[in-house]
Amino acid sequence: MRRRDFNLLSLFLLGIGLANCTNTAQPDPKPSVSKDSRFRIWWNEGYFPEETEVIRQLVAAWEKQSGMKAELTIYSEKDLARETNNAIDSGNLPDVLYSYSADFTLFPQLAWNGLLADVSDVVQPIKDIYSPSALQAVSYQNNVAKKRSYYAVPISQSTTHIHYWQDMLANAGLDKSAIPQQWDAFWKFWLQPQETLQQKGQKEVYGIGLPMSPAATDTFFQFEQFLEAYNVELLTEEGQLALDVPAVRQGVIAALKQYTDLYKIKEVPPQAVDWADPDNNVAFLSRTCVMTANPSLSIPASQRQDTETYTKKMVTIPWPSKPDGQPLRYLVAVKQAVIFEGSAHKNTAKSFLSYMVQPQNLVAYIKGSQGRFFPVMPKLLQDPFWTDPKDPHISTAVQQFKQTRPFYSVLNPAYTQVQSKNVWGNVIKSVAQGTRSPEQGADDALAQIKQIFAEWK
Repeated sequence: MRRRDFNLLSLFLLGIGLANCTNTAQPDPKPSVSKDSRFRIWWNEGYFPEETEVIRQLVAAWEKQSGMKAELTIYSEKDLARETNNAIDSGNLPDVLYSYSADFTLFPQLAWNGLLADVSDVVQPIKDIYSPSALQAVSYQNNVAKKRSYYAVPISQSTTHIHYWQDMLANAGLDKSAIPQQWDAFWKFWLQPQETLQQKGQKEVYGIGLPMSPAATDTFFQFEQFLEAYNVELLTEEGQLALDVPAVRQGVIAALKQYTDLYKIKEVPPQAVDWADPDNNVAFLSRTCVMTANPSLSIPASQRQDTETYTKKMVTIPWPSKPDGQPLRYLVAVKQAVIFEGSAHKNTAKSFLSYMVQPQNLVAYIKGSQGRFFPVMPKLLQDPFWTDPKDPHISTAVQQFKQTRPFYSVLNPAYTQVQSKNVWGNVIKSVAQGTRSPEQGADDALAQIKQIFAEWK
């Protein structure tokens, strides 16, 4: 199965592989300048052919308009992680890099170490048409220059969505009107169709496909959405740890207990403690889960050619309201393009990215993702592709981008190590399997985060 934005191997290659150039050595204040005469663009291969074809067309159109030449190399996500790591080690860097997973671990660290070029002159002219979350997501701290600025250009964004099988719900004698909007009742609800379907002979059906493993980046994405629901703020707006606030610990315990209780009551498949990123997709598309949550629209996007499944059987719905009854704010992962500080072609790179983010070009590129990714410019969401009321997935999902925030790695690059090590995934597995209590798991996770931040300094 073709998979989504965050490949775990990429995270480890990019995040842990960069450990030596982050907090264990002083960054080079004057990165070496590439002597390669070619203007090189490295771009993440699209999960759909249309996505890759559009970027090829845009590069060709920019070449024709500018009179300049570009060497565009399309890499799979895994290969891009490896080649980028090698390029950083050798100093032979491309001029422009676009990666689906680097916003979590790579870019905040490179910006911190002064290895990314300031791209304010690309972002500032169109700043007013970007969403606030998109701008915040590319505003990184440069520890060499001692400033915070725009060190990446927002391209697209994704958040986590909930999908369920309408026909399976109907077979259990239930319909959409029965799904609660309150937080606790919502998560318990999916046990009802599970029990009914199992009684009808579908013994391998479970209510929810929710990852419980350290092998899946989906685990920390979904769990941090739970933390958001419980109003847990691990970092201040200044990027400082706030873990000693009593309400933080209590919120982590509550979120951890609820998340893992779904596994303990067998509402989640027993294999979920060992899932990799594709496995909740596989479980859902194999119809062994009535509902799943996923950090992009890759699941319905994979079924667009099957009209019956896409429009009638599979449904996307908003998350429930928070436990306190307030609307939920969604975490967004903003996909970004960067220019390396050591590039000998910075002006050319900025010319290309300025062309790339012209609204008509950006919307064409994002449409190629078949709805997996969404625009970072709110006005682009007015395009019929995202407003079609007949589309049961995109028209619902687009509403989630009205109230968002980026991940903590934007506030402090030390948090990239929390994600690279999948601290939450490791703790969740141990609590789900009963080797730790929620209180012990929370204390362990908070202690690990403190240690990571202490070592970063």
